[in-house]
Amino acid sequence: MPTIGENIAYFFRRIIAPHGRVIAHIAKWVGILTCIALALEVLVFNFNYFASAGYQPINLKSRIQLTETADETFRLTAASRVLEFTNLNTEIHNIYIDFASWQPAQNVPAKIQFTDTAHVTYFDSTEYTVGVPVVDIATNSLQSKYVNISTNGLVDNLRIEIVGEDVQYPLRLYTVVLNAHHPFIFSGVRFCIVLGVLLLGFLFRPKSAVYRLRIVEHPKRAKAGIIAANVVECAIIAALLFYGSNMVGIATAGYNQGEWDGRSLVNTYEVGGDNAQQYAELAKSFTQGKLYLEEEPPQWLQEMNDPYDKGARDEAQKETGDPYLFDVAYYEGHYYVYFGVVPALLFYLPFYAITGQSFPTAIGVLVAVLAFVLGCSAMLDRFARYHFKRVSLGVYLMVQVPFVFCCGVLYLVKFPTFYSLPIACAMAFSVWGLYFWMRARSSTRRCLCFALGSLCMALVAGCRPQFLLLSFLAIPLFWRTYITKRRILTPAGMREMACLVAPYIVVAAGIMWYNYARFGSFTDFGANYNLTMNDMTKRGWVVGRLAPAIFSYFLQPPNVCGVFPFIQPADFATTYMGQTIKEATFGGVLACLPVLWVLFFAVPVVRLRNSQRFTNTITGVIVTLLVSAVVIALVDAQMAGILQRYYADFSFMLLAAVVLLVFIVNENLADDPLPTRVVPLDATPAPRPLAGLRARRTLTMVLLALAALSVTYSLLLCFVPETGWYSDMYPWAYQELLETFLFWT
Repeated sequence: MPTIGENIAYFFRRIIAPHGRVIAHIAKWVGILTCIALALEVLVFNFNYFASAGYQPINLKSRIQLTETADETFRLTAASRVLEFTNLNTEIHNIYIDFASWQPAQNVPAKIQFTDTAHVTYFDSTEYTVGVPVVDIATNSLQSKYVNISTNGLVDNLRIEIVGEDVQYPLRLYTVVLNAHHPFIFSGVRFCIVLGVLLLGFLFRPKSAVYRLRIVEHPKRAKAGIIAANVVECAIIAALLFYGSNMVGIATAGYNQGEWDGRSLVNTYEVGGDNAQQYAELAKSFTQGKLYLEEEPPQWLQEMNDPYDKGARDEAQKETGDPYLFDVAYYEGHYYVYFGVVPALLFYLPFYAITGQSFPTAIGVLVAVLAFVLGCSAMLDRFARYHFKRVSLGVYLMVQVPFVFCCGVLYLVKFPTFYSLPIACAMAFSVWGLYFWMRARSSTRRCLCFALGSLCMALVAGCRPQFLLLSFLAIPLFWRTYITKRRILTPAGMREMACLVAPYIVVAAGIMWYNYARFGSFTDFGANYNLTMNDMTKRGWVVGRLAPAIFSYFLQPPNVCGVFPFIQPADFATTYMGQTIKEATFGGVLACLPVLWVLFFAVPVVRLRNSQRFTNTITGVIVTLLVSAVVIALVDAQMAGILQRYYADFSFMLLAAVVLLVFIVNENLADDPLPTRVVPLDATPAPRPLAGLRARRTLTMVLLALAALSVTYSLLLCFVPETGWYSDMYPWAYQELLETFLFWT
């Protein structure tokens, strides 16, 4: 048996030595970029530390006109929440408001006013000016307690008022210091983000080797690069999900410790309220042989003539005081879950049967999203390897990364609730179904691949039925083989077609039985019986809803501001004189995701592809994807409304079309400058690429810029403060995140 030393020597001889120059080159640049990131963290992001080093601090503790307590703090209350200092006659560069960190953590909004050589009175916002904005100070965040202010000359009077209705009094304050020395704060998160951006810039620079590593010609190195990208993407997605700890539903000794049971390594707990436990309660009902939830609806709900009228329900609830479950299906005296049943069978039922506990929904969302990421990579790799021979690792990553991050899954991860789970599962099943279908086209085990692909595509009906439109991709994928070439008439073709169709029949039979057993209809999923904001039984299909939906889902520009995370909810206005179901959205996909602008060139690119091939398979796939995306968006608007999470229903179809269009153009660009050739007048010139190296580099840089902007928007959207998210539940912790990026304040 070889020793450890022999194994190390073998590894060095077989792996390190043959690639020594490459490894040394990479190590050199990683070291350089690490030093640059370190320099930025120390010298730029901590410039307040160096700028305040020469200040002369002025401690105003003796001038605070409040009674000092035994613990050497001042007690601020709702009646005494103003600190005012007069006749200062000094320059002020910053103010250190030292709230005691041991008191309950909270954000304290402080309104700062002052008089200086330009203002003899306190000034505030007017019709034409904006005064000093209210600043949030987290009692447990050191950096937020230092507030830089901009004054003109000497400051005479200073006023600090605690504002906001949600402040919990009393507040404990140690002191107020003018011109304080800002501490040096090294942020590991900020350092890693900067280093990651620098490494990405180095990886995708114009002369990078990733543009010369073709997936077909260099399969091992290309596969290693794809795997590495998947690892990073999965790590980012998991980090974003676990950052929103209030919605995760798991606790350990160091994570959500307030919900930790003190014994287990990890324990689960319920989050999101009563109606958020629908899948968990359905799993419990399944174990008892029931298809409806155990909870009994209140008597007043069962006696109502129209229980789906929200206004009437609210009035009845006020009169009786008996609550009801919101956003569940109600039918003939029972509560039902109208969301697809597959997630309950896949996650909740096995978990409850084994542990007797409710499955944490966020973990299901994470599993589904990670499966989607891996499925996207496998599907795109299949396209690049077997249908486009000139795709490099660089081009692959430039379309794969926005495909993953811009398709809406990050928002599902931001809100990993039971609303997001069916969508995430449908997306995962869809990409894996397409992967197995495409693999079947060239596999020796077609029946198995057909069965697996169709099973995944059919299970979509039990998650998010809208995604069934993707099943029409089978037409362009298999038409030539089975219809044009008539393989369907052969024994082998019949077996393969049976494997393609059989999973749909089995899954459809199960879902139709489930629907009939609950609602007496094979096709009724129960969505119309939803106890929601409007009466779904009378919602119908109205043409007037389409224009606002098209604008909101596709065309509306993002609403941006100058403060991190820069994105705000988009404004909404409509002339539709009826009820519109609308939650906060952040702009249309065509306006917010520049990488989708490639779609504007779809017609000439598709024509180019058709001129080079006897078959139009790729064209059919692109058309089906685009039509499905538009149809699903409009169906969502008619059936449910305009909601941000619904962007995931159709965004990835548009992005998949972009990937194919980019692959087509890339296939027709030369890697080297085109040589000058003399062609005889009577000769027919041979087909040549559209352009040379310069055009390829131009396309690469344009595509890289579009992809970078799209990914940046999608990542920033994860940090926009919203009701029910981390910023709402733990605003003081979110303030610490803001201070990481707003380092100059």
